[in-house]
Amino acid sequence: MTFNRLNAYHIMWLFVFFDLPVTTKKERHDAALFRKNLEKDGFSMMQFSVYIRHCGSYESMDVHVKRVKSLIPKYGAVSILSVTDKQYSNIYNFRGVPKNQKLKKEIKHISEPIQLELF
Repeated sequence: MTFNRLNAYHIMWLFVFFDLPVTTKKERHDAALFRKNLEKDGFSMMQFSVYIRHCGSYESMDVHVKRVKSLIPKYGAVSILSVTDKQYSNIYNFRGVPKNQKLKKEIKHISEPIQLELF
C-alpha cells in the first residue's frame, strides 16, 4: 500500500480571468452563463471577472481546465492560470471598506482561502 503525502507543490489553484463583451442581450446572457457554469464547477468569484478553484492534484486541474475550455463563449478573452498551493500561499489579499460604510483607517487583510476541500 502506497501513501502519497499531500505536497504544496502538487496541490494546485486555478485562476480564470475573463473579459467578455456585454453590449447585446445575447452577449450578456453568454457572459452570465459562463459565470454560472464556473460556479457549478466549483469556482468562486475572487474579483469581478476573476474566479478561482482549488484542485487536489494535477489530474484534477487538467479536468477543470478542459471543462473551462469547453465553456468559453465565442467572443471575448479568457485566460487560465495554474499555480501551486505553495505559490498561492504567498498571495496578499486586501479588501477596502464597502461604499455604504464609513471609511476606517485600516484595511482588512485576508490570508485564508474561502473554499475548503476535503480529500
